[in-house]
Amino acid sequence: MRFLFLGDVVGRPGRVAVQERLPRLREQWTLDCVVINGENAAGGFGITEAICDELLAAGADAVTLGNHSWDQREALVFIERQDRLVRPANYPKGTPGRGAAVIEARNGARVLVVNVMGRIYMEALDDPFQALERELSACPLGEVADAVIVDFHAEATSEKQAAGYFLDGRASLVVGTHTHVPTADARILPGGTAYLSDAGMCGDYDSVLGMQKDEPIRRFLQKTPGARLEAAGGVGTLSGIAVEIDDGTGLAKAVFPVRIGPHLAPSAPPWDEA
Repeated sequence: MRFLFLGDVVGRPGRVAVQERLPRLREQWTLDCVVINGENAAGGFGITEAICDELLAAGADAVTLGNHSWDQREALVFIERQDRLVRPANYPKGTPGRGAAVIEARNGARVLVVNVMGRIYMEALDDPFQALERELSACPLGEVADAVIVDFHAEATSEKQAAGYFLDGRASLVVGTHTHVPTADARILPGGTAYLSDAGMCGDYDSVLGMQKDEPIRRFLQKTPGARLEAAGGVGTLSGIAVEIDDGTGLAKAVFPVRIGPHLAPSAPPWDEA
């Protein structure tokens, strides 16, 4: 199975990059399943129903979230009827939506998608490791799920790495999101789980984490209240990870960083079918 995960979609540049490039990539790389983190898709802050529908229409099979899940208040309502929108599983009991979803890949495989949020330098949510144990125990790889994808939305690399080893052999991919900067540690762990500390973002990299540069720089210089952060408006780059997953075991066979667009060194899997 060929799988693609794309990091945080930030504002219009990220959405346009996904809409313009993903439909072709699905066919060019014969992708069976695509998951996208969409928590910054609405101007950098949250997601709307219309934007979620756009990402799904462009070729995403599921959309994950993070600490900006509820910045657009309509998400509290429409997430209940959108079963392919997945918020962190370690939100307290009673939070709208779901922290895991089983989706059907193009090749018919059952793919469990789990989203959790870290706690180091983040909101004090429930234990993400217990949440992962709960979700994977309910839908184990090789028994109920043919593949398991975990989006660990967190600030600290150590917390993400710990999660990778915690799930090694039980997940197809553990990928970090949130920092908007792609890391260089894409690899397969000893037990067969693909891992990447952060997928980076889908957005304009001529920016400060996807935002127009002036206001973030001013905040560092002056430490005073100022203007609202605004998403940068340049050409977006797709950033993420492609994984070849063994159909028999559900574990990773190969991993390839993905960077398509300006400002970053290009990288892609050798899957071109044309």
